[in-house]
Amino acid sequence: LGEALFIRAYLHFYLVNMFGEIPYVISTDYVTNASISKSTVQDVYSSISTDLQQSATLIPTTYVSFERTRPNKSVVYALLARVKLYSEDWSQAIQYADLVIGSTSMYQLAPVANVFLKESTGTLLQLRPQFTGANTLEAQNYTFTSAPPPTFALTPALVSSFEVGDIRRTNWIQTVTNGVDSWYHAYKYKAIGTTGSSVEYSILLRLEELYLIRAEAKVQLFDLTGGAEDLNVIRNRSGLGDTPFSSQPDLLDAIHQERRHEFFTELGHRWFDLKRSGTATSVLGVVKPGWDTKDLLLPLPESELLLNPNLLPQNSGY
Repeated sequence: LGEALFIRAYLHFYLVNMFGEIPYVISTDYVTNASISKSTVQDVYSSISTDLQQSATLIPTTYVSFERTRPNKSVVYALLARVKLYSEDWSQAIQYADLVIGSTSMYQLAPVANVFLKESTGTLLQLRPQFTGANTLEAQNYTFTSAPPPTFALTPALVSSFEVGDIRRTNWIQTVTNGVDSWYHAYKYKAIGTTGSSVEYSILLRLEELYLIRAEAKVQLFDLTGGAEDLNVIRNRSGLGDTPFSSQPDLLDAIHQERRHEFFTELGHRWFDLKRSGTATSVLGVVKPGWDTKDLLLPLPESELLLNPNLLPQNSGY
């Protein structure tokens, strides 16, 4: 039951961030669900928190196997910390982040080169590949060996934004050239296809996020020294010196830049950060052709609106 509550909360977290106001579905009664109405974003977050808090009372402290593929109590606390950050409940974001970071016997930051290995000491929750011996879809989808790339690439703006000496740039980004032109792909997950044994699993939650959650929440509460210390933990592990910033606005910008470098191509972190900070339009309007503010949310599926008119109105602009 604790695991089921966690999964329900996790799924609704992504739904509310992609679609905005949605129903919070807690019933398996199809008659009830056929006419369910939307909840406000804040009410969805409140329901997510309720599910997670109940989950934490039911779920064990330890993992049920040697692999971190099913949630334990720390995983629940990690998602609670994220939800509280997004809800701007800074004190509780710190409280739940503390509970995870303090579990030093279970989690430790891994070297940059080892973060995405399935045995990484900083992983909280990961997904095993579908087939024995297979590796991640991330490696399969993001990697390309010839240029121009067949699908998509990292933007040069992201690649050039890394500071000199940041070992994430050399470990997590690969360059492919064609003549004088270069393209870049994410190289966090490096094992492609079936290799006899799976060396990488897809990571859903990892320890680095908790440090940056706590850093941001502390700075929001004007604990600038404490926020800078948490930020520096991630910077130092990445081969960088301490942050040169000391004011609240500069530290918040630095934390969001650190999140950009730490979590690019990971489950929408950058996209959600731009939205919750209110900077999506100013950032993407310059670089993304056809950008429109309606793009902050996906449209509610027409098929769902036809089945249940209580889901109206459609998101603005669609």
